[in-house]
Amino acid sequence: MPHPHILIASPASARENNGNWQTASRWQRFLRAGHRVRIAPGWQDGDPVPDLLIALHARRSAPALAAFRAAHPEKPTLLVLTGTDLYRDIHEDDTARASLELADALVVLQPDGLAQLTAAQRARARVIYQSAPRLRPYRGRRDHADIAMVGHLRPEKDPQTFMRSALQVASPAVRLLHIGAALDPALADAARATALATPRYRWLGALPHLPARRRLRRCHAMVIASRMEGGANVIIEAVTSGVPVLASQVGGNVGMLGEDYAGYFPAGDARALASLIERSVLDPRFYARLRRQCAARTRLFAPAAERAAVLDLVDNLLLYR
Repeated sequence: MPHPHILIASPASARENNGNWQTASRWQRFLRAGHRVRIAPGWQDGDPVPDLLIALHARRSAPALAAFRAAHPEKPTLLVLTGTDLYRDIHEDDTARASLELADALVVLQPDGLAQLTAAQRARARVIYQSAPRLRPYRGRRDHADIAMVGHLRPEKDPQTFMRSALQVASPAVRLLHIGAALDPALADAARATALATPRYRWLGALPHLPARRRLRRCHAMVIASRMEGGANVIIEAVTSGVPVLASQVGGNVGMLGEDYAGYFPAGDARALASLIERSVLDPRFYARLRRQCAARTRLFAPAAERAAVLDLVDNLLLYR
């Protein structure tokens, strides 16, 4: 019997190398053993017909999902919901809301995402944490306490809070390193202006995935300042490298790190972030607490766990729809 054909419709590309693309490429690897899997920007009538369509992003993949459902209502569909889906689009965009109803199954990347859905939608939804291979924590000498922010310069990631905090941190050991491409020209201008205003802040631009992760591994801590997040893979990459996270207290981050995590700051509050950075550097007991709490989450982010959950869901859709 031929292997089932699965299409992952991802509006993101390898060139963008964002969270959606990382999810698509990782799921492709997980599914290759027993399925024929390809990634494409979308699907339209006349394209090869897969046995299962996996759509990433409710709004951006809405045309592909609607076209596939109309042409092949007998075939199963799975929708993976992103942060902009959960915390913005499904509450105000009709096409995103329609996608929720067209999909046979929904995936959210952390448990707070379920709270954004109706009871009927939650009945079709499953939480699947993303994953990353563990890296041995860095034990070498550090001349600086580097604090990394890894994410492209776009408003949802709120890089300006990170930039403003660089002007308020006083500890001479601290450097703030920003890794990410300039997707917003105004934010690129702000990054350059911040770098001129203080040598403490360095914008490193876009880096390939593996060099970025290696750079992150050598850091004292990582900041995620986002206004909205669906389940940031960069949190996983920090935690599985032994790097504590300083996170904006928004639903997607709390779903990843837990309600009782000690390393939160109010979203958009640069002064609070600067204080949290200082405390992580100057208070060894606090820093050790962050590391323990992050280490306790690593089991959730194991590749074997994500792979098993993805295979179970996909096989059930193919067999029982």
